[in-house]
Amino acid sequence: MDERQEESGAPALPRGVIVAATPLGNIDDASPRLRAALAGADVVAAEDTRRTRALAAALGLEIRGRVVSNFDHNEARRAETLLDAARHGTVLVVTDAGMPVVSDPGLTLVDAALDAGVPVTCFPGPSAVPTALALSGLSVGRFIFDGFAPRKSGRRRSWLESLKGERRAVCFFESPHRLAETLHDAAQVLGAQRRAVVCRELTKTHEEVVRGTLGELAERADAGVLGEVTVVLDGSDGEETDVAGLVDAVLERVAAGERLKAVCKDVAGAAGVSSRELYEAALAARG
Repeated sequence: MDERQEESGAPALPRGVIVAATPLGNIDDASPRLRAALAGADVVAAEDTRRTRALAAALGLEIRGRVVSNFDHNEARRAETLLDAARHGTVLVVTDAGMPVVSDPGLTLVDAALDAGVPVTCFPGPSAVPTALALSGLSVGRFIFDGFAPRKSGRRRSWLESLKGERRAVCFFESPHRLAETLHDAAQVLGAQRRAVVCRELTKTHEEVVRGTLGELAERADAGVLGEVTVVLDGSDGEETDVAGLVDAVLERVAAGERLKAVCKDVAGAAGVSSRELYEAALAARG
């Protein structure tokens, strides 16, 4: 490793594990340190070896080390081999885009290296999380990142229920195929007027940042969405809506001919309260 780098004039890479961020889309976001590591690491542990080789080619680099796959379903069994390589040289960990470990492969090796006393360092760079937060226009001085939203509706709604009183901004990833369903659930649970931002294809040619209320964004998503998606939810203002205070409005609409369950779902979604609680309160009020 050192001989190769001395010949090229590049600084020697540190021994151990290097976790490095790769561009989200714009190739110019590749840092000089990422370029040096791709060219000089003894082993490149890549989420997708084809995409990593394509990245190196686009950067005009030759990967001289060994390239091995390291993704969700094989990283546990790869860890010991990669750890042994990191004891004697440099192992570079990269994913398809952004920062490894952050809802991407890499944690298994980093954890094993730290336990074994093998050095771990990071070459920082692009990440969809701070990029989306910076573009959101929301108050993001304090935020939480929750990875991917739960796939199943029941678990997703429970997760959203847990965010009702969360005063920090919430950032999460979502599949484009589930975005509309997730935003509709969020509008019902958190309130259709809660502000949010949907960021799509960050730093890429077709980057799109759409700001609005959850109700507006859910309707827009019904038309279909393509690409990588990051969502930022505005934090709660801390004011809890009293279910009992909504009953009169519900009963007034029911008296005008609307169905009780439909009205409760509509009113509860707009207010960010449980439709079941509102329905039960309305039934009790009717006697």
